[in-house]
Amino acid sequence: MVVIGLGRFGRSLALELMKDGEVDVLGIDSDPALVDELAPHLTHAVVADSTKEEALRQLSVNEFDRAVVGIGTNLEASILTVSTLLQFGIRNVWAKAISESHARILTQLGAHKVIRPEHEMGLRVAHLVRGRMLDYIEFDDGFAMVKTTPPPPLVGMTLTQARLRSQHRVTVVAHHSPGEGFTYATPETTLQADDVIIVSGQIRDVEAFSSLS
Repeated sequence: MVVIGLGRFGRSLALELMKDGEVDVLGIDSDPALVDELAPHLTHAVVADSTKEEALRQLSVNEFDRAVVGIGTNLEASILTVSTLLQFGIRNVWAKAISESHARILTQLGAHKVIRPEHEMGLRVAHLVRGRMLDYIEFDDGFAMVKTTPPPPLVGMTLTQARLRSQHRVTVVAHHSPGEGFTYATPETTLQADDVIIVSGQIRDVEAFSSLS
């Protein structure tokens, strides 16, 4: 895996990838201070101008099958780097964008996945502060999964009795009680006030469900 741009996003990503010890990470940045700081923690860390095709070829970046471009504020460098990686034929190119227009350009170039970390985190926090949701994951098709606690009106009911699909258009996928791990939910699972449940459904439905009182 190659990570280009070792600012806050690239740094966090590269270090996380190294944690399990199963992924070799080549980190690239034009700032020697960032490279020196991360060199002891990555498989390789190199100072290079990622907008130069020859510089990337010298580092054998063209031989990687996965790359993440974490360059944010320098839009020209971000776009040129992504374009070069795609010309190399890298099969999986992810790129960070700092604005909607930046994201649109990267998508039009052909980046396989465009991430807007600050924007996506803002959306996630906005959903979390609205109700009892403990965690929230949104998918591209308007679908979401949330970690929450059972709404008070449903406490003591089994999932069959709660009729979640017909009444609330959501599904409880898993649950856990205090002191226990998560387990798959069944129709006989009884909702308790101190349980934590994983609920799936359309965004508007899981939000409404988590706010029941």
